[in-house]
Amino acid sequence: MPAHHTPSVPMHKLFVAYKPTGMSSNQFLGHLKRRYNINKAGYSGTLDPFAKGVLIVALGNATRLFRFLKKTPKVYRATLWLGAHSKTLDIEKIETIDTLPPLPLEKITAALKSLQGSLTYTPPDFSAKKIHGKRAYTLAREGEDIALQPITSDIYAIHLIHYCHPFVTFEVTVSEGTYIRSLGKLLCERLGLRGGALSALERLSEGKFRYNDEQFLDIKQYLDMPQNIFLGERDDMLLGKKLHVDQFSLQDASHYWIDLGEYISIIKIENSEIYYVLNKVATC
Repeated sequence: MPAHHTPSVPMHKLFVAYKPTGMSSNQFLGHLKRRYNINKAGYSGTLDPFAKGVLIVALGNATRLFRFLKKTPKVYRATLWLGAHSKTLDIEKIETIDTLPPLPLEKITAALKSLQGSLTYTPPDFSAKKIHGKRAYTLAREGEDIALQPITSDIYAIHLIHYCHPFVTFEVTVSEGTYIRSLGKLLCERLGLRGGALSALERLSEGKFRYNDEQFLDIKQYLDMPQNIFLGERDDMLLGKKLHVDQFSLQDASHYWIDLGEYISIIKIENSEIYYVLNKVATC
């Protein structure tokens, strides 16, 4: 792990951490908070305890920007254990294992290719989806019946990395909110198998976010919206005063970010009116 100096003032930073296997995302965040000696921190995109890889982390009030970051497409590398039966669709709750003969390589590559495109499927019962205010995985562990609604994901690319029976390793590029465990289940169905579970999962990237020894990032380069130029007095915006559309270089209806030096603001233009979405977010 890289070493960092104890901050003397609050930091408002964004970086990419690498979560190891064997701990929850919350446990890993606690470790980071202690190492950076900071109370306020958060992450975007929970990784299951058995999964590892890229986790976008923000310190200080940079956590307010998560929903405005460009985090797609996401790239994962996964290993599917053919014939393993698990209610969680991963190695957490393996119940039985079927002994299967090796499959033709062409059959596996064809099944993977068939998953590419727009897929509609039901998320895993053991997922963070909420049902009447409770997480699906909480209800599943309590033995409750779960009826999750189907979702649609875009599978932009998927290809075989390695096949060493009964383990199939593949890499996939997907839209936000895709359940890779469900892709593993669908792959088994396309192969005509009764069961399969992910034995390994690694998130390689989220949009432009890739692991780079926890180097602090320039937040302004990762916002998923155009920049606008405020033509008025900087202090008017910092103080949250009412603004007018003719004070901006871009006036079309949209969300924009405004560079205010050590701060940024996010506004929305709608019906020629200006609305603050986030104001005076520190970036250093």
